[in-house]
Amino acid sequence: MRFGIPAGLAALALGLAVTLLPAPTQAVPAAPAAPAAPAAPAQFAHPGVLSSRAQLEFVRTQVQAGRQPWKAAYDRMLASEYASPTRTAKPRAIVECGSYSNPDIGCSDEREDAIAAYTHALAWYITKDPAHARKSIELMDAWSAVVKDHTNSNAPLQSGWAGSTWPRAAEIIKHTYTGGWPNRGRFATMLREVYLPEVIGGRPNSNGNWELIMMDAAVGISVHLDDRASYDKAMGIYLGRVPAYFYLASDGAQPVYPPRSSIDTRGELIDYWHGQSTFVDGLAQETCRDFGHTGMGIAAAMHVAETSRIQGRDLYPQFKDRFRHALGFHAKYELGEPVPSWLCGGSLAKGIGPATEVGYNALHTRLGVTMENTRRLTEGRRPAGTENHFEAWETLTHAENPS
Repeated sequence: MRFGIPAGLAALALGLAVTLLPAPTQAVPAAPAAPAAPAAPAQFAHPGVLSSRAQLEFVRTQVQAGRQPWKAAYDRMLASEYASPTRTAKPRAIVECGSYSNPDIGCSDEREDAIAAYTHALAWYITKDPAHARKSIELMDAWSAVVKDHTNSNAPLQSGWAGSTWPRAAEIIKHTYTGGWPNRGRFATMLREVYLPEVIGGRPNSNGNWELIMMDAAVGISVHLDDRASYDKAMGIYLGRVPAYFYLASDGAQPVYPPRSSIDTRGELIDYWHGQSTFVDGLAQETCRDFGHTGMGIAAAMHVAETSRIQGRDLYPQFKDRFRHALGFHAKYELGEPVPSWLCGGSLAKGIGPATEVGYNALHTRLGVTMENTRRLTEGRRPAGTENHFEAWETLTHAENPS
C-alpha cells in the first residue's frame, strides 16, 4: 500500500512506558465484537469541533493574563505565516493529490489555507479583533466559491486533512462572531458535497492513519452541519478502527483485524503491521512504518475523542489504556531509549510531530493519569506549532485545559 505525506514532514513526538515482552504465540484470538455506533446528541454543542466554548474561554483568559505556556503558544501562532493579515487564498476547482502529494496541484495550498482560516478564527476569539474573523471568512469563502472535487490516489487523505481543519475554523466563526458571514451556507454546502462524500466511507484496507484522519474530518463536518446520520456513521467507523490501530495485550495474541477490510489471516495482519510479529501494549499499526504517520494517527484519534466529549460522550475512559500506552510507548523511544531487536528489526524512523497535547491533557489533566514520558516529551517541545497538514496550535488550545 502506498500513501501520502510530503517528504518534508516536520519532526514529531510522543510518550509513556511499556511492560515486559509477552511470549509470541501463533494462536489467533477472536476479534472483540465491534461496539455499536453511539447515537449523535439530540442537539449538537457549538462551537463543538476539537474545542468547546469553555475551552476557548479558558485559553483566552490565560493569554490575556500573559500566562505560560499559552502566551508563548499564542505568540508563536501570531508570528507564523498562517496569521498574516495579507494572506491571499489560492483555491482551485480540482485539487489533485497523488501518493506522497506528488503531484501537488493545490494540495498544500488547500491544507495551508484551511490552517490559516483556523489560525485567524482562534486569533479572533482570543483578541476579539474583527479583522481576524473577517480574514478567516475571506479564506473560507474563497475556497467555497471554487473547489469542486479532489482527484488522484491521495484524494481521501487530502480531503481528511483539509476537511478536519475547515470545520474548526467555521465553528468558531459561525457561533461566536456576530459581524455577519453571508456565505456561510455556501461553505456548509462545500463541506457536505465536496469533502464529506470523500471521507465518510473510510478506507478499511489502507494504513490506519488514513481512516482516523478521515473520521476526524467526517465527525467535525457532521457537527458543523448538525448531521446526526453522518455523525453516527463516522463514529461507528472510528470506534472499530481505534482497537485495530493501537494494540493492548487484552486483545489476545495479536491485534484486532481492521473492520470491513480484506485482512483476515495472521500472515496478512503481520504484513499490515509492517512485518512486526511481536505485540506489546501501545504498539501501533504503523509503528514499524514510521513515527510520522503514527503520530498523525494518534493525533486524529485524540481529535475525534475530544469532539465526542464536547458532544456529550466521553470516550477517554473507554480508550484510556490504549491511548496512554500508545502515547507512552512512542514517547520513550522518541526520547532516546535504545530500540530492542524484537521491535521493527531494531530500527525506528522517529519524528512523531505535535500530536501529544490533546491526549496528554485529556488523560493527565482531566483523568489524573501519570504519564511521565509523555509529560517530558510534551512539555519539552512546547509550544507545539503545526506540521502543516491538520495538527495546529494544540499547546495553545489544549495545554492544561481543564474544561
